[in-house]
Amino acid sequence: MKWVFAFPDTAVLRSQPAVYRGRVFIGSQDGSVYALDAETGCVHWTTTVQAEVRSGITVAEVEGKPALFFGDSSGYLYGLDGATGKQLWKLRLDEHAAAKATSTPMFYQGRLYIGVSSLEEALSVAPAYVCCSFRGSVSAVQATDGKVLWKTYMIEETPKPQPKTKRGSAVMGPSGVGVWTAPTLDTDRDVMYVTTGDNYSDPPTPFSDAVVALQMSTGRILWSKQLTAGDAWNSSCYLAGKVNCPDSDGPDFDFAASAALVSLPNGRRALMLGQKSGMAYAIDPDRRGQILWQARVGKGGTVGGIEWGGATDGRNFYVALSDVAFEVSLKPGTNDRLYELDPKQGGGMFAFRIDNGRRIWQTPPPGCGDRRPCSPAQSAAVTAIPGAVFSGSLDGHLRAYATTNGKILWDYDTDREFKTVNGVPGHGGALDVGGPIVAGGMLFATSGSAQRNGLPGNVLLAFGLGR
Repeated sequence: MKWVFAFPDTAVLRSQPAVYRGRVFIGSQDGSVYALDAETGCVHWTTTVQAEVRSGITVAEVEGKPALFFGDSSGYLYGLDGATGKQLWKLRLDEHAAAKATSTPMFYQGRLYIGVSSLEEALSVAPAYVCCSFRGSVSAVQATDGKVLWKTYMIEETPKPQPKTKRGSAVMGPSGVGVWTAPTLDTDRDVMYVTTGDNYSDPPTPFSDAVVALQMSTGRILWSKQLTAGDAWNSSCYLAGKVNCPDSDGPDFDFAASAALVSLPNGRRALMLGQKSGMAYAIDPDRRGQILWQARVGKGGTVGGIEWGGATDGRNFYVALSDVAFEVSLKPGTNDRLYELDPKQGGGMFAFRIDNGRRIWQTPPPGCGDRRPCSPAQSAAVTAIPGAVFSGSLDGHLRAYATTNGKILWDYDTDREFKTVNGVPGHGGALDVGGPIVAGGMLFATSGSAQRNGLPGNVLLAFGLGR
């Protein structure tokens, strides 16, 4: 450990830092954005945006100067001056009130490519809410001024009233198909690939739970490959009465992980995919998404399967398994359900050959021991470097696995108090969503996720090489 930085008024950290020319750029739950010295953690500047910094941060040279680009939980995309933190522009990606920007913007030749997702499926728990009217989309945005160059919806038709559900609830649709993930750019072919979410209401549509290929220059949809059909689901499906649950009552097997584009030994190419269904796939982007291989790693679920992303070193595809589970009980004297993390279910690390899907190794989770609340689930995105792959766990541990055999090389328990460089009380917790960043011989990871009764925390940890 070289240094630790703590964020005030924070219990959940979901963004991913970026490292550029000796600076670490990081956003937090309260909307603060910091530029830190990578060697010391000292603050160069700080600024505040409208809401929680929800996407990862992208750094790019624009007109010869560094700029930061990221999205927040209220659906805005920002451009900031990298040297000062001054806001260059701000863009609302979608006019829907529940829109949010979880998709990390991808920069190429002066343009940003970004998707938009939403919170609307959670709003459906209110019995009077008429679900749903949000449509996911992908946009190309001019990096200099935030001008939208094109926008393509993942559902072609505008939502309209639909037949009532079998439970008698009013319905709007089709809806959903949010893009939670960073697009994958195939610049040689002017193509980008996005993975998509589920439908929120009936009727289901063909681009949900899919990989969609778009032309980068125009936004025109070229082809799509749906991995789970008929998946219409919203948070009302959790409730005993399922008041606003679609009749489809899908498994909620959408994608929260970006695709990884790789070259195969036979000269062909593949997109590596990890889905909440608990499945890993390789599909052929040059044959309209033909499945090359598929492998199961877990049972999957709403917060199960492969959550926020795998990684590849060009030989293997590495994925961590979430399959977080809950112990359900009734609150004494009421019919209200209480959900506590199950300390005995979930987690594990897997490696597959990219060419044929053969499992190279599987490493089970070490387990929670006596820690409570705790889950061994590994839902955070993983990070690969030559020889090692890093995975954070909801149990508070950050681990490095050998790429050859899955042996745990290094294990650091972040669920502890830390002395911080900025003097703010710091404590680690569960690791979720954004994975660690490795740059300049250092590893940077955020720790803390109070979501779903998990371990809260508020720190950015900076590790250097041992001496």
